[in-house]
Amino acid sequence: MSNYVSRLADSSLMELFEDLPAVSVIGPRACGKTTTARQIVPNVVHLDQEAVAQAFREDPDAALKAVGEPVLLDEWQFAPEVLGAVKRAVDLGGGAGRFMLTGSVSAQLSPQQWAGTGRVTELRMSPMTATESQDTGHKGHRLMVDRLATADADDLTTVDRSSLDISDYVGVALRSGFPQVVNVRERSREAWLRSYRDQVVSRDAQLAHRGIDSARFGQYLHAMALHSGAQVSAETLNRVADVSKETGAAYEQLLQRLYLLTLIPAWSSRRLQRLVKSPRRVLADAALMAAILGEDARGIVLDSELRGRVMETFVATQLLAELPFAQSRVTISHLRDGGGRHEVDFIVEYPRGRVVGVEVKASSTVSPHDARHLVWLRDRMGEQFIRGVVFYAGPFVRQLDDRVFALPMSALWEG
Repeated sequence: MSNYVSRLADSSLMELFEDLPAVSVIGPRACGKTTTARQIVPNVVHLDQEAVAQAFREDPDAALKAVGEPVLLDEWQFAPEVLGAVKRAVDLGGGAGRFMLTGSVSAQLSPQQWAGTGRVTELRMSPMTATESQDTGHKGHRLMVDRLATADADDLTTVDRSSLDISDYVGVALRSGFPQVVNVRERSREAWLRSYRDQVVSRDAQLAHRGIDSARFGQYLHAMALHSGAQVSAETLNRVADVSKETGAAYEQLLQRLYLLTLIPAWSSRRLQRLVKSPRRVLADAALMAAILGEDARGIVLDSELRGRVMETFVATQLLAELPFAQSRVTISHLRDGGGRHEVDFIVEYPRGRVVGVEVKASSTVSPHDARHLVWLRDRMGEQFIRGVVFYAGPFVRQLDDRVFALPMSALWEG
């Protein structure tokens, strides 16, 4: 397609498919999986079409043979029997680059049904990052999770002054990462996101969990959006949503299966004691979060608490989307001590226990006080602490302390 917008996944997906017989691209519905996969495999079988899915359910081996190779099996979860057919075809041999699968719902399969282990390699895609959605693309752009680990602080950004303010940054976050609405008018984008939310509650949730109470699940989704990016307990979420502990746990798992929720684990270290072990929950898209809450840019800018959560969600999604494509193995967690005296929004950890602390401040001003938790972490981690970064909505790059810097949030995509 001549108008295809390149994605972070392009090179990795091409390499996997050139080397392996079967690759599965997973991620939220409408994040661009099929469009990206079609650049490599134009022979597409749409298993979300009932007649096609039925043929694969009845005789998956014959159906798979009939469609030819290489083939893209789109939304395979509508006919999970196809996995067995792929497994058997792979086991018979035939080389690399044969089957590509995409899925928007993690199917609940029994151990007997799942045939993908050792045969199908998964690659996760997310909604577009701000880097991907820029008109100039991201060719030659170094991922922020890679830049954060470099020794030279000047490598963190190519700009020393940003012209954006907090209203602009909220606007970037609300632009969304779903490709269909990145470049449409605001009202059309909001309508699409509201429809997406409604379909998740009424259709996708039913596909993943038959018999679910849509109204109650919608309440839980609203509670999750209200607390996305915040450190909040499961008990609080369940109370806000008015659901039981068991129902809340099932709904949380359901959102994960739809690839709409990431649980950022609590960080642990032998150097630090009495750290909170509960995860931080982040929805897949800050604009979807706002649509679920029924909030617009003006309302978010004027509500400091909500603004903070939206921007924390935005920064988290930018970093999380980069993880599968980073040069080295990178993990993201969060830190909070038991007394709540110290909290670091995100811990980016590299091999050999080296860490970068990341804080998000949804304000145009920043001071050394805003970096106090990063300084505390640095003093306890010593040489394993690479640096601390406060992403904020101001214009300048500033050094706040030894190995601790403030960066405009635009550094996420202008590096």
